[in-house]
Amino acid sequence: MRSLRLLLLFSLGLASCNTVQTTGNNAFHYSRRFVTHEIPRASRFVWNGVTGLFGSNDGSFWYADEMTGRPSVVINLSEQMVYLFKRGELAGGSPISSGAEGYDTRPGHYRVMEKDIDHKSSIYGDYEDYQGNVIMQNIDNRKDPRPPGTRFEGAKMYYFMRIYGGVGMHQGYLPGYAASHGCIRLPGHMAEKFFREVHVGTPVEVVP
Repeated sequence: MRSLRLLLLFSLGLASCNTVQTTGNNAFHYSRRFVTHEIPRASRFVWNGVTGLFGSNDGSFWYADEMTGRPSVVINLSEQMVYLFKRGELAGGSPISSGAEGYDTRPGHYRVMEKDIDHKSSIYGDYEDYQGNVIMQNIDNRKDPRPPGTRFEGAKMYYFMRIYGGVGMHQGYLPGYAASHGCIRLPGHMAEKFFREVHVGTPVEVVP
């Protein structure tokens, strides 16, 4: 049991998206330095392994593997759910965490513009020294000056599927409410499934 707790804590430290601070809520901080291309793959494996140990009891469901046809995606902000359709038939669904107040995910009709399995944010992340020690966490490099002797390390956004601007679906922490900087976070095991099913050009509708 002790080893399971350690595995869970380790995997949470590898989650990819920063949580926006809101009044009355504790910020969820991440600080992890990756030095090879293999470590992000390993961290995705650990995260998915932990979710597998606990089962898919997070409200997600998946029928897509037995279905055919072109995919489409609907993101429902009020439900905090994302749905996959094939030929217009429901094929899967997952809980999400979308943009917090002030960083709202925009409703509209979009298409998947880009897929990047090991994506990092170019805006949000940490300032680290050159030994990998985190000096400032959860920063916005457009607003927060970089301290001398540090570098920017972008937040990890595994299984990234861009839909507009810097916004996309990706693996991340779900606190049970809208908490991101605009992106649509999914549990790791569902982010992987959606990433596998959609392609560049897949229609995505975001509804209030």
